[in-house]
Amino acid sequence: MSRGKSNHDKFDRYVMNEIPIRLIRLSDMKFVERNHVRQHFRSSIPQGTETYLPEQHAKYAVLSHRWLDDGEPTYEEMKTGTATGPGYEKLKSFCEKAREYEMEFAWADTCCIDKSSSSELDESIRSMFRWYKNSAICIIHLAQSEIIEDMMGDEWYERGWTLQELLAPNTIKFFNMHWRSMTCHHNDKESPSPILEILTRETGIPCDVLECFTASPTSVDQRMAWAARRKTTRAEDLAYSLMGIFDVSLRIAYGEGGDRTFCRLIEAIMQAGDPSVLNWKGEPAGHRSSRAIPLSPESFLGSQHLEHKHGQLEMAMTSLGLRVSLVMLPLTCHVKYKDGYDGFTVFNRPLVLPIDTHIRCDPWCSEYVLGIVNYSLLGGSNDVLALRCKSAGVILSRVRGSRISKPRPARNDIVGLRCVRGPEKEFGRWTLENVGLVYVDFPNTAWESIVCIDHEYLQTVYL
Repeated sequence: MSRGKSNHDKFDRYVMNEIPIRLIRLSDMKFVERNHVRQHFRSSIPQGTETYLPEQHAKYAVLSHRWLDDGEPTYEEMKTGTATGPGYEKLKSFCEKAREYEMEFAWADTCCIDKSSSSELDESIRSMFRWYKNSAICIIHLAQSEIIEDMMGDEWYERGWTLQELLAPNTIKFFNMHWRSMTCHHNDKESPSPILEILTRETGIPCDVLECFTASPTSVDQRMAWAARRKTTRAEDLAYSLMGIFDVSLRIAYGEGGDRTFCRLIEAIMQAGDPSVLNWKGEPAGHRSSRAIPLSPESFLGSQHLEHKHGQLEMAMTSLGLRVSLVMLPLTCHVKYKDGYDGFTVFNRPLVLPIDTHIRCDPWCSEYVLGIVNYSLLGGSNDVLALRCKSAGVILSRVRGSRISKPRPARNDIVGLRCVRGPEKEFGRWTLENVGLVYVDFPNTAWESIVCIDHEYLQTVYL
């Protein structure tokens, strides 16, 4: 097979799978499907280059904006040529700017999706992050801003979907309410654009992340905090708008409710095993089997982002709760009365010292452990656990239960079974104390040293 043919195959696969289902042809404002785009660019594909990137040929612009309450052009109106009103005027202005950037095709979420087709809507929502990522330019319209100083109060910053529209594209360009460029820079995501500092301050997203964002189910606490103050019209969209950011996929099911959809999102993220998904505070969601699921992205606000080295945890949601293996280190505590409430505790060590950690507790009826999340097995051995002197963990508690008045004796009269003496106490199920992850220090150890402990401390629990 010749290299030219290989390039054509690569281009065909890219266009038929990696760009939007439907684009606006800017020469006549008509819809075209992927196959038309493929035929349009196919003759310009190089025949003999060593490396070939299809996105350099199949270029298109995307629009990021705050939807109007009413009057956005629909798929049917565009298809029949009957679109009018302020939303259509906005669309035409966007297409005009796209032409100025030498684009031949454009995409807008208001009209380029046939929402009467459930399969097309499902594919579009699952693929939207990738479509923005593959665009040549994302044109952002701030309808409430005239100058850079106005940007901080614009509703564009408050919407759920615009977070991925900011993170995904490699090139973005801001335009004000009059469709005038807000900077003289080609790309407002790159230094030295004056907007970059405003974006970081307004969104909490570091500059280096804005300039080069990678979608993944990691740093969950930090990424959820970016979305915590954002709103969506449909409750389920709060979770759907985050799928691409965490590189997970969900079945689209409008009508199931936002809480249920967010639980499904967290479950999908947990499959990657990043411990930061446990770094949240407050009340848990009303999940059917687990209290380890946060209520919303706001649950991640106020948690300290832990810059610790860690591997993956094996997490799996079951009918008994979230199954996860943790290094369980016992904690002793004493009650400290605070702000008029009983039951606040300061934890002391026998093994570790969580810093400035306070929770409601009942040290007489419950026991507490610290579940270390960033541990490893040395050399793949099952006998030795390796913990860093600076580790992170979650606090778990369980009710001690009542003492069994007469421990059941071992029996020897059941043929084929080896019986043992019954327990003297019965314990309840381990519960996650929702205070987020906490730093823990091993005393009298060097900063980068490793502490080795027996494998017996590793336990599988259901939360």
